[in-house]
Amino acid sequence: MAKTLPDKPLRPATLLVRGGQNRTELGETSEALFLTSGFVYDDAKQAEDTFLGTAQHFQYSRFGNPTVQALENKLALLEGAEACRATATGMAAVHAAMLSHLKTGDRVVASRALFGSCYWIVSTLLPRYGIETVFVDGSDLAGWQDALSVQTAMVLLETPSNPMLEIVDLRAVCDLAHQAGALVVVDNVFATPLLQRPLEFGADIVVYSATKHFDGQGRVLGGAVLGTKKWVEEVLQPFIRNTGPAISPFNAWVILKGLETLHLRVPAMCASAQRVAEFLDGRPEVERVHYPTLPSHPQRELAMRQMSAGGTVVTFDVAGGKDATFAFLDALRLVDVSNNLGDSKSLVTHPATTTHMRVGAEERARLGITDGSVRLSIGLEDVEDLLEDLAAALDAAGRAQPRQAAE
Repeated sequence: MAKTLPDKPLRPATLLVRGGQNRTELGETSEALFLTSGFVYDDAKQAEDTFLGTAQHFQYSRFGNPTVQALENKLALLEGAEACRATATGMAAVHAAMLSHLKTGDRVVASRALFGSCYWIVSTLLPRYGIETVFVDGSDLAGWQDALSVQTAMVLLETPSNPMLEIVDLRAVCDLAHQAGALVVVDNVFATPLLQRPLEFGADIVVYSATKHFDGQGRVLGGAVLGTKKWVEEVLQPFIRNTGPAISPFNAWVILKGLETLHLRVPAMCASAQRVAEFLDGRPEVERVHYPTLPSHPQRELAMRQMSAGGTVVTFDVAGGKDATFAFLDALRLVDVSNNLGDSKSLVTHPATTTHMRVGAEERARLGITDGSVRLSIGLEDVEDLLEDLAAALDAAGRAQPRQAAE
């Protein structure tokens, strides 16, 4: 017979290894992988009762699956949430969290510093359905107060933001949002639940791209939405059930395996990120470095009130514009150019020409994203090797700057 977990609060590392486990009668050690589209019933009455909701039985993997349920249970325990639903991608999680709740005539207030696809949903998709949208500079509390002075249905924000690592005061914004009647949705991808738990600051919903740190090894796509049991079951679940952003059970199983080492990977990556940020801050080829724990970060104090570490991403501006920045990127030999993050391999991207290309030059300027901005996701390599690779690439960028000036 399967053991039950101790009836006491367990620490994150234990939850990541043991939480959410639901062994079958076969007593498997690892979570079972249920690659099945549907499920059979003992008789016609059980099928009827299952569809009526008076009997608990898996129906169809678009609605629910034992492997997916194990992932959802583990993530809910880790986040301190009542319920979770996994989705096919992180963007499916954002889309489902918003569109399941909103309707024509509603109003949404969002932080301006959003990932490119999130920005598109708020700026382009929602207005097509007659939903009013307002953007606010995330660090401007007066701006939030003004935007939330009228009735609002939802607030969407990222903190730290992608890619410039802007910090939003979660407690203050959640209080203002609730006074306006809004549900607060927080994209917590950069922090992970190990560094920041938005629900403890008043957020209602937390969304993740499980593709990032949860898998952490660049293998599969996935997403998650977490919130209260009532909202998940009554609002989110009907939307997911009928629109179909279901995660593959195989992807859910891979992410389950990735989560078992999250508590080992994220602190190691954060420690290396701190070293890299400090190194970059002293290089003449770098105009500015964005990292929440650096003394130069304008919201360092706030970041440290909300987060237990600075995160795995460092963003910085290479002097000399696009040509020097591309010279830097092309000279890297250890760090891969890729638009993913949270991977065990260090990855780097140029937001102006990749993740934030389609927000437009004017909006990028407002966000502080320049042609020299670089987003660096720190992996698990030896930090000394990373520093040597970055130093050589910055030397190349420095050599490119005089040529650009002469031209």
